[in-house]
Amino acid sequence: MSALPSLILPFAVPGVWHADVLGAGLSQAQPTGHALLDAQLPGGGWPLGALSEVLQPRPGRNEWPLVLPALAAATARRPGVVVAVAPPQEPFGPALQAQGLPAGRLCVVRAEASAALWATEQALRCRDVQAVLAWLPQVAPAALRRLQLAAARQQQLLWVFRPVSAAPQASPALLRLQVQGRDGEPTGLRVRILKRRGPPLEQALDLPGCHPRLAQALAAQARRREAAQNAALQTLPQGNRHALDRAALAAAA
Repeated sequence: MSALPSLILPFAVPGVWHADVLGAGLSQAQPTGHALLDAQLPGGGWPLGALSEVLQPRPGRNEWPLVLPALAAATARRPGVVVAVAPPQEPFGPALQAQGLPAGRLCVVRAEASAALWATEQALRCRDVQAVLAWLPQVAPAALRRLQLAAARQQQLLWVFRPVSAAPQASPALLRLQVQGRDGEPTGLRVRILKRRGPPLEQALDLPGCHPRLAQALAAQARRREAAQNAALQTLPQGNRHALDRAALAAAA
């Protein structure tokens, strides 16, 4: 019996992606504005028409420094608004404008729980919306799949921000990152790529700090939030603080 012919892998076949290489060219991307991060992302940036999921230990501090360079570049090139759904703190317009995102191009939607998910889906259905940022800490995987499909229809940028505790859960996101502040660098970011179309990346990426004015605004918001949480705890009876502190902190967030 003749020997079987050797297997030849189609390395050069268009549209075929191999898991040991970055999936560059399979989808359009918007550069992040962070060269170190772009070098590790398929296509060299945030995927257009797909979900990017960002996990972080505390909401409200690292999101804008991470995504703002891409938003500024995108809004400068083409029309459309940026929709922020249920942000934990009010975006500081002057600092965002100083970084290139005009105040008139930002629409903030204040919503809670299921209303925030509904608002995110509606925003993705609008042709005039260029990008959506949604803070959805308790969103289910099935809902994330709906958002992924909705973003694909209009080729929009979509970020969903969730807590680090969601990391073990399955996610349909094309790109999944974990971000936190850097020790000794109050405005810098440390980013871990948890999921990408390509080989795993074990080491974290240290990104430089953001604009000083934005950093000051974010720090001030964090201080106000911490003060509100402490004030909420002080209103509880001494004997009930241990049992009810999580509820109080959630209400103040």
